[in-house]
Amino acid sequence: MFQQDNSTKPQIVPPSNYEEVYNHKLDNSGYVPSIVPTSPTVPVIDPEDLEPKNFSFNDQSVRRAFIRKVYLILMGQLCFTFGMVAFVLFHEPTLEFIHRNSFLVTIAMVTLLVMVLAMACCDTARRTYPTNFICLSIFTFAESFVVAAIAGHFNSQTVLMAVGITAFLCLVLTIFAMQSKYDFTACGGILLTALVCVVIFGFITIFWNHQILRTMYACLGAFVACILFIYDTQLMMGGDHKYSISPEEYIFAALNLYMDVGRIFLFVLTLIGGKK
Repeated sequence: MFQQDNSTKPQIVPPSNYEEVYNHKLDNSGYVPSIVPTSPTVPVIDPEDLEPKNFSFNDQSVRRAFIRKVYLILMGQLCFTFGMVAFVLFHEPTLEFIHRNSFLVTIAMVTLLVMVLAMACCDTARRTYPTNFICLSIFTFAESFVVAAIAGHFNSQTVLMAVGITAFLCLVLTIFAMQSKYDFTACGGILLTALVCVVIFGFITIFWNHQILRTMYACLGAFVACILFIYDTQLMMGGDHKYSISPEEYIFAALNLYMDVGRIFLFVLTLIGGKK
């Protein structure tokens, strides 16, 4: 029988930083285990890091282009609306025509409802060009007609004052929405409930027409409209907010902000008073 000479057996030398990296004590023989023990010092890759990111939301250039497009559309809508308001106020034949044919206001309000439902429920109506611009143009014209008809019942000085207050409020609210640490996008359900309460309050003021009640209604409505403006602005801005609108929804974003500005203007106009 031959006896194996252990003196010629090669020694396995571990790396100098073995104990530091693997947190495993070597025995005196210098044996290195074939299976590396699990250690908290070994980096672990989070599976979420391997998931593709949504660049349409995170890319700042895409978001800035989206915001620019929304505000350009919004400015066009507001210029058309307040241009129609000014024309109705200072052109007596047009104002008398609207007052004589009040059914046109009802038709315009029904058109508003149909357009809102169409763009809210149908992707084609708000995403496909030129259908989205056609629907938005119809909505803008109908909204402008309703606002002009309502403003026609007030003095021109009162309307101009309401326009100035609305512009100032929208500027302040936009700056607040951009700089605020509060995330209003998570309060959609609360805002919807508040809006329903405002609508119910409005129906009450129709049957119980009292000055104090109208003032309370205008204050509540203006407050809710301002919060809705902040909510829609933060949805458009994206960033660290919980929810945001996709860049493909620029028509819908402009529509929301346009309706918010219209609500603020009408509630401020009601609050100031000064009917003819």
